[in-house]
Amino acid sequence: MNKYTPSEIEKKWQDFWDEHESFVCENNSDKEKFYALVEFPYPSGQGLHVGHPRPYTALDIVSRMKRMQGYNVLYPMGWDAFGLPTENYAIKNKIHPALVTKNNIAHFKKQLKSIGFSFDWSREINTTDPEYYKWTQWIFLQLYKKGLAYKKEMPINWCPSCKVGLSNEEVVGGKCERCGEEVVRRVKSQWMLKITEYADRLIEDLDDLDFIDRVVTQQKNWIGRSEGASINFSLKDYDEKLEVFTTRPDTIYGATYMVIAPEHPLIENHADKIENLEEINAYKAECAKKSDFERTELEKNKSGVEIKGIKAINPLTNKEIPIWISDYVLMTYGTGAIMAVPAHDDRDYDFAKKFGLNIVPVIEGSDVSEHANTETATGKMINSGILDGLEVKDAIAKMIDYLEEHKLGDRKINYKLRDWVFSRQRYWGEPIPIVHCEKCGYVALPEEELPLLLPEVENYEPTDSGESPLAKMTDWVNTTCPKCGGPAKRETDTMPQWAGSSWYFLRYTDPHNDKALASKEALEYWTPVDWYNGGMEHTTLHLLYSRFWHKFLYDIGVVPTKEPYQKRTSHGMILGGNNEKMSKSRGNVVNPDDIVRDYGADTLRCYEMFIGDFEKPVPWSENGVKGCRRFLERVWNLQEIVVDGDEYSKELVTEIHKTIKKVTEDYANLKANTAIAQLMTLSNEFSDLGKITKEDFRTFLILLNPVAPHITEELWEVCNLGGVLSEQTWPIFEEELTIDNEIEIPVQFNGKVRYTINIERDASQDTVFEIAEKDELFAKNIDGKNVVKKIYIPNKIVNIVVK
Repeated sequence: MNKYTPSEIEKKWQDFWDEHESFVCENNSDKEKFYALVEFPYPSGQGLHVGHPRPYTALDIVSRMKRMQGYNVLYPMGWDAFGLPTENYAIKNKIHPALVTKNNIAHFKKQLKSIGFSFDWSREINTTDPEYYKWTQWIFLQLYKKGLAYKKEMPINWCPSCKVGLSNEEVVGGKCERCGEEVVRRVKSQWMLKITEYADRLIEDLDDLDFIDRVVTQQKNWIGRSEGASINFSLKDYDEKLEVFTTRPDTIYGATYMVIAPEHPLIENHADKIENLEEINAYKAECAKKSDFERTELEKNKSGVEIKGIKAINPLTNKEIPIWISDYVLMTYGTGAIMAVPAHDDRDYDFAKKFGLNIVPVIEGSDVSEHANTETATGKMINSGILDGLEVKDAIAKMIDYLEEHKLGDRKINYKLRDWVFSRQRYWGEPIPIVHCEKCGYVALPEEELPLLLPEVENYEPTDSGESPLAKMTDWVNTTCPKCGGPAKRETDTMPQWAGSSWYFLRYTDPHNDKALASKEALEYWTPVDWYNGGMEHTTLHLLYSRFWHKFLYDIGVVPTKEPYQKRTSHGMILGGNNEKMSKSRGNVVNPDDIVRDYGADTLRCYEMFIGDFEKPVPWSENGVKGCRRFLERVWNLQEIVVDGDEYSKELVTEIHKTIKKVTEDYANLKANTAIAQLMTLSNEFSDLGKITKEDFRTFLILLNPVAPHITEELWEVCNLGGVLSEQTWPIFEEELTIDNEIEIPVQFNGKVRYTINIERDASQDTVFEIAEKDELFAKNIDGKNVVKKIYIPNKIVNIVVK
């Protein structure tokens, strides 16, 4: 027997799978399809760390099993390759982003292949390939033609040093994540996508999907649908209203002040009446340094300034109330103004306590100071005029009716979801296929002119004006209007990284099609994705954006299903050995190349699946890796005890059928850790028996193959088990054979268990009593007493009554 040498075995079988196209699937097949999808990676310069293979291995296991169960399996891989990190690297190192991307992809692909994933590499895609982004641009044009893409002045996070707009995620502590410069807010004309048009459908259609609960919750929370009322508060001495939206109009009698966003137009419109304008403007400047996320953090200290010289009137109490500005109110949510009810809102309560504002309770027994949950408060209304004595539910309904009757407000549905900012003032992204003509306005590029190629530039540095580096390329920018033929200028903003990832799963179905994003036949066969797994950090925006694009494509007849993914799961993060997130700065990153080199890819795969509950974060352990390597070495050594035989060993029949059942069910439910544990148990049974048939070993190797494909393929060949393992049929268990014939049952004396006995299932009562009485503990428990009664509950318990 040769020594187990993963480096030789794994390269051999990876080459074999490539040469024989073992995992290439067909679009035209009579087989039932199974489409497994993992989030395609951003090919950074750092390459993979050991967190990446965890989700890939989990669905690789499912995919390998499904193929052997007779499915036509699509398990693809590609590259989400546009984006800021590559552009930053290009700027710093004076290397074209396309070359950086090409090198990074080559490195990533080599790493993925070394781990032995069963990806169909014939369908590999790259979002920076013009043949791919041609269709990203095409989708944008369809959105534009349907009025779902439009331009709007929007405040953005602006880094004065890097001279670029930043997403909220790129602002940390009010500073640019890249350079540390303080971020400011700058108004910029941006392309927007009207995702809000789909808000209700994005919520309602979740009911038909197999998404884990926490993903559904995140989707709904991000959309933030809420029913309530808009209420108009008059401004004292002005014929003007300040509109607010609230889900709790019943609490209006407790509204003792108002808060508006620092960007609210009221400030500019009434600047001449504001007595402390300098103080207000200074506060606004401070707020401009914060991202929306930082401004709305619940735990942060409340800050604000009262607007002196302008008062509001509570429309129900007719009392004057102060108006404040504070950064916890955003112009992008609701109306940019709130009525503050400090007695029944934690945030308003903290603000009122800090600034000494009135607090008036209006719901009996649910004052914030008593730590009641006022979002779902119940009880009777107090201090509430026409609502006094009513229960909250009835008070809400009555107040909305009153507001509408007296023209003080209206019934309204509001959403936290905002339209999608789709512009980036950067180079490394998809060009937006729009030109601007002085005569015709914004005009779409004709579809036959797609793709609009990203031009070569010598300098990727952003401009002082905040425009994209493309703005400096006058030969590219200056063009003719497709509508009138007059002079026009190309759009110089590029699309965000989200664009290419919002439809990539569709391109996998037909990646080489040059006539459409995918053929009608391919889309009808493969969609929706049967199972999509990815990180929890992508279960809000990416999932929403891609569901929105898919629904739009469904509406215009491009795709046959209204939802892109039937099932969505998420994995827990692999942490460093110190229980912290892996990062270069923490020095706790583990490179999978090192594990593959030192222990083998099968060990890496086995450990990543055996490490713990797939949905939960787990720390990396070198000892755990070594333990999985020892298990595979024991598996390798089993070849020494294999003998001829086309049936299961009599002693192993039950354990093998139990293992088939458990492993099959566990793989299908992302519980590979307990499946591996069961396979370890079976391998120990093999070793204890000292001799196993070829049929015993065949089934064992097939069951282990999805986790450890290389060693199992090699053992299959070494032991002459027939053909190639990956082409075998998945074993089927027989339910009746999963039941142990010998069982253990307790023996009680006067209702107390004193020992156990092993009996054959369904043994006769006389046989059971005979076995129980032969045990030496029987006599000890009698000890001179008389047996009054003997009771046997079949296959459950023996009870001896003595006196």
